[in-house]
Formats: sequence, structure tokens, C-alpha cells
Amino acid sequence: MSQTLQAIRGMNDILPDDAELWEEFEHTVRAWLAAYAYRPIRMPLVEPTPLFARAIGEVTDIVEKEMYSFTDSLNGEQLTLRPEGTASCVRAVLQHNLLYDAPRRLWYMGPMFRHERPQKGRYRQFHQVGVEALGFAGPDIDAEQILMCQRLWDDLGLDDIRLEINSLGQPDERARHRTDLIAYLGGHANQLDEEAKRRLHANPLRILDSKNPVMQTIIDGAPKLIDYLGEASLKHFEGVQQVLKDAGLPYRINPRLVRGLDYYNLTVFEWVTDKLGAQGTVCAGGRYDGLVSQLGGKPSPACGFALGVERLLALWCDQGHQHDKPVPDIYVVHQGVADNNAAQRFAFRVSEGLRDTGFAVQLHCGGGSFKSQMKRADASGATLAAIIGDDEAQANEVSLKHLREAGEQRRVAADQLASAVGAWLYGEDEDGGL
Repeated sequence: MSQTLQAIRGMNDILPDDAELWEEFEHTVRAWLAAYAYRPIRMPLVEPTPLFARAIGEVTDIVEKEMYSFTDSLNGEQLTLRPEGTASCVRAVLQHNLLYDAPRRLWYMGPMFRHERPQKGRYRQFHQVGVEALGFAGPDIDAEQILMCQRLWDDLGLDDIRLEINSLGQPDERARHRTDLIAYLGGHANQLDEEAKRRLHANPLRILDSKNPVMQTIIDGAPKLIDYLGEASLKHFEGVQQVLKDAGLPYRINPRLVRGLDYYNLTVFEWVTDKLGAQGTVCAGGRYDGLVSQLGGKPSPACGFALGVERLLALWCDQGHQHDKPVPDIYVVHQGVADNNAAQRFAFRVSEGLRDTGFAVQLHCGGGSFKSQMKRADASGATLAAIIGDDEAQANEVSLKHLREAGEQRRVAADQLASAVGAWLYGEDEDGGL
């Protein structure tokens, strides 16, 4: 006997109970984004590999070690399953000239792929909600996006999520800081771990984000990027903070918050929690003014963030959220002895007629006795059972039985069934009134 095939490690099935939770979350997210005038965009899962090498940075962990890349066997093109959404979104905006007449507020939702060691809250196929605002230069859009996140936490009833912010300044400011940082860290080379030594000249800013406890004293003494910011960068950062203060939103400036992607500048932020163990970042983003021109477009400011769906759902459930499973209004039971399957055929017509009037109907399929079908009807959670035998089919009638309250069955003519169901479910009278 052949072995049963399994899903790829780190790429998880989402089974019905969880999928319904995802749909509830997605419904909340769509309403939240619409309230801020963001519009949806959908990009391919597969993109040209150079898109991410150019946008994210060739010496980042994502490009060096984590991307699922392959060669198209038909034309030799280098392709990659998208590891993040911002580069794809900007590519789409440029390809279709979406910035020709006005700034854009866009969002997307879907799977991303990174070849990481799977653990709770970190998977090889994971899902994000991405929010991108392109063409907005001031600190107001940065601040609004941060405030947006707080509103979503409120909509979901989440607490224990705290905000950390920083400014990465502009490339020239970062370059001066980089020179001094390399010199400082190089002076402590014998105390750096192997990962830090590898990054020292390629991406030294990421060393500041190391979680290795042995290196924390060295990192604490490192030059701070904020001390290298010029007047314009500081003014932008102060503008973001002013809006947050006016809104009464608490935050902490974290000088070690650098983000893992090369395209960020100025404002960066993370929403973090202590409730999910090591994978505590549930939302992160910031400004990336250079990315549009980096990918071949005219220079244009931009700002965005991404939500980690799996992590937010885990937090949502840990904090007690329970979703209502969808149940049908009516379960249609049928059984006949006639050779022409009259009861079954009538049951199909009745079920479709009830659906035409807006009721959720589960029609029993697969046969079985009336007793076994009624057990299925009760287990479905439906309020009513519509029972059809050969007698009902011949009389063009249906027997209705309330599954959640005691009472006798009622025989109802098929053309009066919808109004009778409405009366039982919603307290309407037989004419459809209240």
C-alpha cells in the first residue's frame, strides 16, 4: 500500500473550523480597510527573482537563504514565490501606471513563502495583509497607518499589543552611521557571533536586531542611528510622534528597530506582544521612499505595513475569541419507496425554492433511514427540519418540525412553505408581516 501523502512541512492546511475563523477575520479586515479608503489589488504568487533581489537587497537573509526560487523549464527565466508583498505591489503599480493621476491607497491579502525553520507563528507558507500608500510624502500618512492598526486591534478586541517606532533617516545619514557602526563593531570582533561577523560589512544594521544575549552589552553601546539624523529627518519623525501624542496612543522609541528589508527609510514601526513567545511581532512596516525609483519608476514617496495573519489569529483565540459556526436554517430530510424517486426529486425542488427566498438549506444526500437522517438534521444545528416522504411529494406538501423546541409537526403546502418557515424562524406571520 502506498504511503499517504502529507502537506509540505511548514505549509499548513486550514480546516473548516479554522477556515471559518479566517473568514470572520477577513470580513473585519475588509470593513476596516474600506473605512480608510484603501482599495484592493491582487498580484501573482510568482514573480521574477530579480524583483526581490533588487527591492529587498541581495545581502538580506530573505534573498540569501529564504526564497523559494527556481528556473522556468520552458524559457529559463528565474522565478520566485513571493516572500513579501510590497515589491510585488510596487511592480504592479509601475507596470500599470497607477500613479499617473493621483496617489494610491492599496491593500492585498494572501500567502507569502519563505524557507525558514517552521515553528509556532513562523511558517514556510504564511499569510499577510499588506497595506500600501504610494505618492504621499508627509508624516501624516505614516501616523495614520499606525493609528489604523490600533483601530483594528480595537475592532478585534485585542489588547497587550504595544507600539515601537524608530527613524532610519535617509540613505546619506545611514551611510555615515554605517561607517561608524562598522568601526565600532570591528573593534569588538572577537566578541561577535558568527552571524554578526557575516553581516559586519554586508548589512551591519541588522546586527543591532540580534537576539543573542551574549552580544547585548556590545549592541547597547553601539552608535545610535537617530544621532545621525539631519533636520529634515528629525522633523518628519517629530511630525509622526505629534499625531500619535494628539491621539493619545502610547509608543516607545526603540533605537534598535531597523527592520529586515533594505528599502526602508525614515519611519519604521512594529506592533509587538509578549503573548506569542519568540514570534511576538504581529504587524510591522514603515516608509520606503526610494523603492519606486529603485524598481524603475519616477521617484515617489511610499509607506506601508503588513499584518501577520496566523499570529493575529493565534492572539485573537488566546484572548478568548470564539466564532459562531455557520448553521443552516433548515435541514431537508427525504425518503420514499416509489421507484421514481418522487420524494428525493421533490426535496430538490423544495430546497432550491427555499434558497431562492434567502434561507440557508442543507439537503440530505447519501440515503439512510428517517431516523439516521433526523440525527444528522439535529447535529447540523438547523432550527427546522423539512420532512418529505412519498405522501408529502404526492400532496405537494412538506412536514415541518422544530428541532430546538418541543412541538408537533406541521404539514404545509409547498407554495406556503417560505412564509411558514419565516414565521417559525423570525416570528413573521403567514403573510410575511411581523
